[in-house]
Amino acid sequence: MEKEYKIAIIGLGYVGLPLALAFAEHYEVVGYDINAKRVADLNKEIDSNLDVIVKSNSNLSFSSDENDLLESNIYIITVPTPVDKKNTPDLSFLKLASELVARYLKKDDIVIYESTVYPGVTEDFCVPILAEISGLSYNDEFYCGYSPERISPGAEKYTLTNVVKITSGSTFKTAELVDNLYCKIIKAGTYKAPSIKVAEAAKVIENTQRDVNIALMNELAMMFDKMEINTSEVLNAAKSKWNFLDFKPGLVGGHCIGVDPYYLLHKSEEMGYKPTLLHSSRTINNSVAAFIVNKTIKLMIESDKVIKDASVLVLGYTFKENCSDTRNTKVKDIVEGLESFLCNVSVFDPYISLGLDTNCISNPFDEWNKYDAIIVAVSHDEFMKYTTSDFEQLSKGKLVLLDIKGIYNESSWKF
Repeated sequence: MEKEYKIAIIGLGYVGLPLALAFAEHYEVVGYDINAKRVADLNKEIDSNLDVIVKSNSNLSFSSDENDLLESNIYIITVPTPVDKKNTPDLSFLKLASELVARYLKKDDIVIYESTVYPGVTEDFCVPILAEISGLSYNDEFYCGYSPERISPGAEKYTLTNVVKITSGSTFKTAELVDNLYCKIIKAGTYKAPSIKVAEAAKVIENTQRDVNIALMNELAMMFDKMEINTSEVLNAAKSKWNFLDFKPGLVGGHCIGVDPYYLLHKSEEMGYKPTLLHSSRTINNSVAAFIVNKTIKLMIESDKVIKDASVLVLGYTFKENCSDTRNTKVKDIVEGLESFLCNVSVFDPYISLGLDTNCISNPFDEWNKYDAIIVAVSHDEFMKYTTSDFEQLSKGKLVLLDIKGIYNESSWKF
């Protein structure tokens, strides 16, 4: 007979909330977050991230009171794992979440981590915190699992239940239990890794691989720009071969691809090996925003526009299309780069709150301002409907339109 599980989800962001909703279809779940406003909104069935539909469920409660965690016997931690200004892994959220859970940990409880980490963090960093504060013995009185998230915000095809999920556990029995638990909610099935460290490593290389491939495309795009060759046309020709990998150039931000490689780099260098390819890829992808800024300035000069106090409209601010997630967005670097040239920058993004950034406007077509240059930075569905006449309506003098995503037939420049 299956044990009666009571699940606590720690962190109710893009990962934790869908997880809480899915598990509440089968188990009693408490979703915990330190953000009281976030909790209050969720109790009103409001997701300020505009990511999922929140519906009341008798099995589900949301709370910012840690005492509500007391009755749980499975804790799933989904807190952020960012990097600091020096691109060093910041495990402070993970530390606080582990300390929180440890205060309520009981014999035979299981703690499952979903946050992206480098190999070894769960058992070498988190477990000692759990053991010290709880006073319980690891793999004798409490157990751990690791099941990395693979959610892609804004992509209906890649939701929690539609993507195969990696699972793992600190003992054979725990691994079986964790895998069976996730099998309840993951329609696409699960992959049970042989150890927690293997699962951690698998997660971190998924996005590192994408980072490297996109870096190659970005470097090619910058090379072809010098050669005055259309990169999209080159890639369309090349992908006619069966084994050509269809990656595209662009800004690399977000909480995954723009962050995860630093976790792997940190651990590798700690162990005495300094990867060159991973470092180069990060350098290339981090240079794209500056490249676009310089290209914008060049095109404005060629169109006889004065750079100081020039008005520039940036369409899109989130790190990817059709979602409200602005974490580690590289569009911010474009805005700041243009401002360093004393340009006046306005940002329009239908997915974000006006209070997020002082540059944000409610609708470019409602403004009296005209723009010396327009940069389409994110391929939101709303922007796909814009026509050349729309851009001309917004333009001050000769149209300078930079199409970073390559979504328009006519533009001044495509990346």
